[in-house]
Amino acid sequence: MGKQAVPVKKNETITLTFEDLTHEGNGVGKVDGYPLFVPYGLPGEEATVKVVKANKNFGFGKLLEVKQSSDQRVEPPCNVYYQCGGCQLQHMSYDLQLQMKQNQVKSVMRKIAHLDHVPVHPTLGMEDPWRYRNKVQMPVGEHDGELITGFYRKRSHDIISEMETCVIQDELNDRSVHAVRRIANRLGIKAYDEKADRGVLRHIMVRTGRETNETMIVLITRTDKLPHQEELIRELTETFPHVKSIVHNVNNKRTNVILGRKTKVVWGEEYIYDTIGDIKFAISAKSFYQVNPPQTKVLYDKALEFAKIGADDTVVDAYCGIGTISLFLAQQAKKVYGVEVVPEAISDAKMNAKLNGITNAEFVVGEAEKVMPWWKAQGLRPDVIVVDPPRKGCEVDFLQAMIEMEPKRIVYVSCNPSTLARDLRILEDGGYETKEVQPVDMFPQTNHVECVTVLEKKVSN
Repeated sequence: MGKQAVPVKKNETITLTFEDLTHEGNGVGKVDGYPLFVPYGLPGEEATVKVVKANKNFGFGKLLEVKQSSDQRVEPPCNVYYQCGGCQLQHMSYDLQLQMKQNQVKSVMRKIAHLDHVPVHPTLGMEDPWRYRNKVQMPVGEHDGELITGFYRKRSHDIISEMETCVIQDELNDRSVHAVRRIANRLGIKAYDEKADRGVLRHIMVRTGRETNETMIVLITRTDKLPHQEELIRELTETFPHVKSIVHNVNNKRTNVILGRKTKVVWGEEYIYDTIGDIKFAISAKSFYQVNPPQTKVLYDKALEFAKIGADDTVVDAYCGIGTISLFLAQQAKKVYGVEVVPEAISDAKMNAKLNGITNAEFVVGEAEKVMPWWKAQGLRPDVIVVDPPRKGCEVDFLQAMIEMEPKRIVYVSCNPSTLARDLRILEDGGYETKEVQPVDMFPQTNHVECVTVLEKKVSN
């Protein structure tokens, strides 16, 4: 059989009908069976597309004009949506976003985990999928001698200065960033210049307690000193009574990492507080805290429901972070053991347990795959293990350690369906049975999806 020729050429303009969506939310259309992936295309639409790349098995296109529009297409409320890389799905209805995320999970369950029979429920979405983010990290630049703030254009470090607001950010965060920029501009504080590695103000970070409306402003500079510090503080605190904390962070390295090592509270409290359900959390400048607390509660409630914890049960929470999920589990379990590799997160977890009067949770610093076998050697036999790993999923030796501890149930919380599916396959082969998967929309308008999955130990005949 001869080599199949690619039916399209680079820079060619074609008419394409979209039939599907990729996991990233791009439209998929085919030319003689050859797939083209096109950002912002929706299933059922006919469009004029320019071919920008033609690989051997698939190509990429740019949407020029939609000839026949889908009834799922909506006008993005953000004025810079097509320039900014932060959101990918504002052009599609929220119903379609939720459906796309469920399909994505179903697809990896079939292709990677080979678990077609396991139910993947409809995605749990938000009533109002906007203004949900409680934390913003905004780069600062200069244009015509004036300070500008905004996210970077896609695949670049150019700041989008015409960005008026971010429609997935808490409005207090938005207003606080604008205020810092306005005051710093008037005081003549210079923006950091990445190319020349000079100047002062690199980023403005703002965190807001969703339930408490307390705000922390973190000013990240290249310099050890924050120019006009007193005036800046005075104006910010007079303008915004909800500001509870102003922090100065120094990052003098040439790096893309936002926060530097040196952090100092220059005004107010070291922590702001927020609640998820009945549990109160202290949040510092560097604390890891979920960016969408209302949906975090939805996620954790589902994890608790799947865990079916009894009053005599012992639970292990692996990758426990600042103890968010551990403290929920501790309200129902006899004892919870949390393990996390980041020491600061563990000290936050201990403090959060104290803050809530929770005495049946114990937290340990270490790599879960090393701590778990040690716990097992000490005779720890958990009834339930809850695991919430980073995007790369679980290490194989950690999965093995879980299997060897033989809990009745494993609840796996995941922010990456592909690594979840890969790990479920290993757990299935190790004697566990996947019962159900519940996708949760933690990040509306973006292509990310979170999942909670429950596995039970197979009963040997």
